[in-house]
Amino acid sequence: MDGRVALDLAVAARVRVDVSGWRDGIRAACHPLVDAGAFEQRYEDRCVAIVEEQGPYIVLAPGIALAHARPEDGVRRLGLGVAVLQNPVAFGHAVNDPVDLVLAFGSPDRGSHVGLLSALAGALLAGLAGRLREAPSDAAARELLEGVIGDDV
Repeated sequence: MDGRVALDLAVAARVRVDVSGWRDGIRAACHPLVDAGAFEQRYEDRCVAIVEEQGPYIVLAPGIALAHARPEDGVRRLGLGVAVLQNPVAFGHAVNDPVDLVLAFGSPDRGSHVGLLSALAGALLAGLAGRLREAPSDAAARELLEGVIGDDV
């Protein structure tokens, strides 16, 4: 036994998604997780509302946004998704716009996501964003996300 804890995690990925703006980009990343039963529809809506209320703080690095809300906003189980956009969109961030990679993340509580976020941050620093942008299919992008989970969570 290696000490790892099995996660009840939903993973979804879409590549070359055509969207008309940042709201659609967030929905493109979240909606497959709604369809998978990890998030309620209101979680996706809340991720959009948070940016409307608080601005584009979710744009963490050049070209990369991490859409998220609180567990009580409709998370049923841990979920991680990505939408690689066909054409970058502006979120209104002064430095990191435009965004072409929208990650969606949700946790059912305030503790079970820590290892996942740590692994995701490490993978992004190691070039995950570039590999996701070059993924030839939804399945290939999903496999990249699953690799992050498998290595460090």
